[in-house]
Amino acid sequence: MDLTNKRILVTGGSDGIGKHICLKLAATGARLAILGRNAERLEAVAQACKEAGAPEALPLTCDLQDPAAISAVTADVLESFGGLDIVINNAGIWHKAGPLDTIAPEMLQATVQTNLTGLMQMTQALLPALRENDESIVLNVVSKSGVVAQVGQSVYTATKYGVRGFTEVLKADEAETGVRVGGLYQSGTNTEMFAKAGEDVPNHIFTEPDDLADVVVFVLSRPPKLWIHDIRIEL
Repeated sequence: MDLTNKRILVTGGSDGIGKHICLKLAATGARLAILGRNAERLEAVAQACKEAGAPEALPLTCDLQDPAAISAVTADVLESFGGLDIVINNAGIWHKAGPLDTIAPEMLQATVQTNLTGLMQMTQALLPALRENDESIVLNVVSKSGVVAQVGQSVYTATKYGVRGFTEVLKADEAETGVRVGGLYQSGTNTEMFAKAGEDVPNHIFTEPDDLADVVVFVLSRPPKLWIHDIRIEL
């Protein structure tokens, strides 16, 4: 797909992997709707995207734990862009690793709603618009935890296994439409995700988000007959 002027929505775009994806897409000339919870960071990323070549970069606050916010922001994006070509479901949060009984109930709920339920609600709201195009894409940034069970990640892994299943079924459901569906299963990445959950992790040993963003742009820019629907990145 030629990404020039394509209308692309990226969740979790205010920092980490999402920020780097937005910057790489901006350089292709894509039009961006950048979603996140931190308005100040969103504004900074949107400005950087415009400077990098995006003809349009909309910073939009949205908490995936709030279904009403999802409904409102998707309506705003579709009205502003007159449709949508690509959805990149990247937003996610981490709970501090440990046995299930050490995970606070509110953290359990927040993790499930952000990583899984909110992602599905976002996709559900945008799918009719995607189907209106000859060619559209839903790319879910899932995580290695969507394919590998790791100690201390019970709730996080449950959400990521859920996203993997959702991705596979959505791919099958949309096989006869113009909507291509894929999942990115990346290993640990050098972002602030762990620190936000109060966990000290040596991020410098992980994959760099800028490198992952290169992979995302490469995948999105393939022609339909070369669609790469399952991308696994290991250190």
